[in-house]
Amino acid sequence: MGSDAPQVDPPDQSGPDHAPDSAPAISTAEAVEVDPATHRFECRSCGFVYDPAEGVKKFGIEAGTPFLALDPVGFRCPVCRSRMPAFMDIGPRDKPSGFEENLNFGFGVNRLTPGQKNVLIFGGFALAIAFFLSLYSLR
Repeated sequence: MGSDAPQVDPPDQSGPDHAPDSAPAISTAEAVEVDPATHRFECRSCGFVYDPAEGVKKFGIEAGTPFLALDPVGFRCPVCRSRMPAFMDIGPRDKPSGFEENLNFGFGVNRLTPGQKNVLIFGGFALAIAFFLSLYSLR
């Protein structure tokens, strides 16, 4: 009980034995990117993209059906009839397109999803056409 006795700290209660939910927190975007059920697959032969959020009405595949849950023997590309091994995983729908090392360059455009890039490009064209046509109102 003297001052020579070493002080012992109480055991850390935040260790893996005491905290069952101490797993690293994964954001929703990271969870979607990790979950292969949400990934789109592209046919390398013709470019058809199978999106599980849309399914394939032609074959009666309902929306929400993951690509990996399809019948590997019976499923064929709706466009070119290629089999499942011809498809390549291209990631989730909301993933920015392009190489990972190039996403940080540019004016923030490289982080846009393909749909956002389409709106930006075609919206710019529509705006340019509207400006051009407005010149006819000048005399």
